[in-house]
Amino acid sequence: MDFRLTKRRSVPFQGLKRRSRSTSNDPEPLEQVSRPMVETTEGAPANAARVRSPTQFDDAWREESVWKVCLAVRLVNSLLVQTYFNPDEHWQALEVAHRTVFGYGHLTWEWEQGLRSYVHPLLFAAFYKILAILHLDNSWFMIKGPRVFQSVFAAVGDLYLYKLSHRLFGERAAQWALFCQLSNWFNFFCMPRTFSNCMETVLTTIALYHWWPMSKTNARVGLLTSRQLGIISAGLACVMRPTSAIIWLYVGMAHWRETSNKRQYILEDVLPIGAFCLGFMTVVDRIMYGKWTFVLVNFFKFNFLSPGGDFYGTHPWHWYFTQGLPVMAFTFLPLTLAGMWWSEQRQLSGLIAWVLAVYSTLGHKEFRFILPILPLALMFAGYAIAVLEQKWAWEGSDNTPPGFNPYRLHPNDSGSSKDEPRGFWARMTSAIHPQKGTSIVAQKEDKKLWAVFTMLLLTNLPAAFYTSLIHQRGSEAVMGYLASEAQAGRVERVLFLMPCHATPYYSSLHTNIPMRFLDCSPSDEPGYVDEADRFQAHPVSFLYAMFNGRGAEALPSHIVLFDSLEKRVSMFLQLENYVLEKRFFHAHFPVDRELQGHVLVYTRSASSSKSSGWFSF
Repeated sequence: MDFRLTKRRSVPFQGLKRRSRSTSNDPEPLEQVSRPMVETTEGAPANAARVRSPTQFDDAWREESVWKVCLAVRLVNSLLVQTYFNPDEHWQALEVAHRTVFGYGHLTWEWEQGLRSYVHPLLFAAFYKILAILHLDNSWFMIKGPRVFQSVFAAVGDLYLYKLSHRLFGERAAQWALFCQLSNWFNFFCMPRTFSNCMETVLTTIALYHWWPMSKTNARVGLLTSRQLGIISAGLACVMRPTSAIIWLYVGMAHWRETSNKRQYILEDVLPIGAFCLGFMTVVDRIMYGKWTFVLVNFFKFNFLSPGGDFYGTHPWHWYFTQGLPVMAFTFLPLTLAGMWWSEQRQLSGLIAWVLAVYSTLGHKEFRFILPILPLALMFAGYAIAVLEQKWAWEGSDNTPPGFNPYRLHPNDSGSSKDEPRGFWARMTSAIHPQKGTSIVAQKEDKKLWAVFTMLLLTNLPAAFYTSLIHQRGSEAVMGYLASEAQAGRVERVLFLMPCHATPYYSSLHTNIPMRFLDCSPSDEPGYVDEADRFQAHPVSFLYAMFNGRGAEALPSHIVLFDSLEKRVSMFLQLENYVLEKRFFHAHFPVDRELQGHVLVYTRSASSSKSSGWFSF
């Protein structure tokens, strides 16, 4: 059978655009098996045959199509995320942006101490400003809109992971890497959220694409080199999250060791671009803070030169290795480890280990802190699946190429055996199955691949949907309810008797009425006990002390609390004529404290013009 490529009418090569094979910066494949040269298709790049075999020609995905799929998935993803994860999603981004645009909102203690840069919140401030100009700042857009906006950036990150995988490992591995990225439960749960970590992750993936591998970094992309674009993206990632410097210290040193012109690398690329990013951040913060505020210095002093970073709890040193990454990668983890070993990309594998090791030295640990390395871990998982696909495709075949290594991805330049079917994703997207000429070997391969495919979906999708739609949904649902009530004029004052920052705030309510929550800001005072802890110790006496001397009219019209606290404040609620108005499901099991199964909304009876027990207490 003749497998040479022949002319095709109006069907150019449909993979990612690549430079000519003769380009000095185009890296060679990871490993080549000596095979005869193959004729290329007219209009296709000269290296098309190197990238794929003739029977795999239609397996390539257009970059435009990949982008549309990523965007569609993330837009739907953003609408399905209806739960509360961490206060920073709202209080360090949306609340700040809301205050910037609409003139009211709460700034947490971090902003008083200059520990946060305004660069990230200003992205959402621009989004809010557009909503205000278009008169679309209603409750639906204010609550759903920011995540829809963030999902566009998340889709860009997905696309660049596909492009990075394609550059390093080829089309099959890139397709599987994209599948791993889009189906991973933690990505689904976290990436549409408005954390600075999510933007850091997107910028990290973009930067790695432009900065890795080293041999590609001198290629021109418009007026800049690929390396310069990578450094710009890395600099912006550090602006979003100063701890991102941990990643770029490793990448920068790896590149410095390999580059031949170290002087040019430092003096013409790293220092000017780094100074630009630092200057941009400083100017933005000078304008927004109203004074010169050096966030990087304040951040470093608070988190590394003082125990301030441990205020919200500490974890054992091994937490990222035994819980953090294993939980995030979940059932992809064995494939990730296999892909790291088989691919022999030791420097990229070392980057993952480096980040985990450095972050392990810090006392306070969170899943989202290592989010930027999750796409890399999933890329290696995609590589492992592509290797297994290749291995199973050739098992039992009499036409295995000489020197064939089943655990390395090889371009099949000499043509394909009749026993090798089209790629898994080509068959999925073309809905042609079984394909004409598919052998028993291919059918066995399909069963094994389908087993892997099904196992990954059946383990990740339920976790993704449960955490995004059900677990801890009460905090978000109650703010949607209060927003609609406030806009209808039925809410005057709100008191949140919950752990501090347990719900969104003005960015979701979007009505300028008095609200109060229990403060938990840290303090250097010896023996200091914050409001939240004092309330937990003596809830009823704390409440009467809070309103002492202010009169009955100062009592809130609405009190929001978890059901676990209801009995402890029942006397206050009864004496002050509060009745249960709404109950919102929150969680099936406890997270870091007692079970908080429901969020309750109590309202004060309209007929209670005077306190029934206030002045006699």
